[in-house]
Amino acid sequence: MTTNTETNEKPASVRQYAERCIKEEARAVMQLLPQLDESFDRAVSLMYHCRGKVIVTGVGKSGHIGAKIAATLSSTGTPSFFINPLDVFHGDLGVMTRDDVVLAISYSGQTDELLRFIPMVLHMNIPIIGMSGNDMSLLAKYSTVHLHVKVDREACPLNLAPTSSTTATLVMGDALAVALMQVRDFKPRDFAQFHPGGELGKRLLTTAQDVMRTDELPVIPPTMHLGEAIIHVSKGKLGLAVAVTDGRVAGIITDGDIRRAMEKWQAEFFNRTVADIMTRQPKTALPSAKISDIQKMMNTYKIHSILIVSEDKRLLGVVDHYRCML
Repeated sequence: MTTNTETNEKPASVRQYAERCIKEEARAVMQLLPQLDESFDRAVSLMYHCRGKVIVTGVGKSGHIGAKIAATLSSTGTPSFFINPLDVFHGDLGVMTRDDVVLAISYSGQTDELLRFIPMVLHMNIPIIGMSGNDMSLLAKYSTVHLHVKVDREACPLNLAPTSSTTATLVMGDALAVALMQVRDFKPRDFAQFHPGGELGKRLLTTAQDVMRTDELPVIPPTMHLGEAIIHVSKGKLGLAVAVTDGRVAGIITDGDIRRAMEKWQAEFFNRTVADIMTRQPKTALPSAKISDIQKMMNTYKIHSILIVSEDKRLLGVVDHYRCML
């Protein structure tokens, strides 16, 4: 029978193992800082000026890390893909051109399958960015530029399983990608173009015209009495009504404006008109405005809706907070 004491102690012990692992890997990442030197600058320059693709390669755990680095580079403006060096011997060498750059990853720098691939790359005069924990390795020797990612020890209690070393390699890959983003002046809209199916891509690429409400808009004249205007605000289900004169937006009233007017004027409320309480310069945007910009306007001005208008201020639609979430 398992006692309560045993049940309570085991999770605590397991957490201690996890904490030790996390601390070891965090320490390994911080050890990368003094290893950053002019080689990193040269690597970024090679990748930035590459007229072809960055081809990332590695075997085993380094291969898995390499695949992630390639994906990150591709999604941040640096055309890249991963190739297993074993596949090169079976026809995949044909994807490489002299305009490419190879990022070769091996923590030992002595991985046989990877080293057998290197002469082919050298024969094609393709620059090699090597990434390893051994700056005296064959990979470092034959690389155009070598990035050092040495760690003191693995987080594995046996100091055998690649843990801290793979984390350090992954972080160095992210550092390359981020540095390249800065050099390229990579913007959020650029990121969205590579992620059109994601939430960020949707917000950055979707325009007001794509989501605005255009049917049965609550349009009223500024001369309408507030008692009648209440009905239009209610039917419109947007919490507002748009005052229009000669086809152009003249102002806007919200349900909040109406409540405040009722409190202020009480019995006189029904004698007042829309013009008495409307906001005469409501926040507007063109139909080409990005939803991300619409949301910024809403947050800045603490409002829930933006009027979408033409260049000559004719009402085309309304985008509210919920439309931005479609």
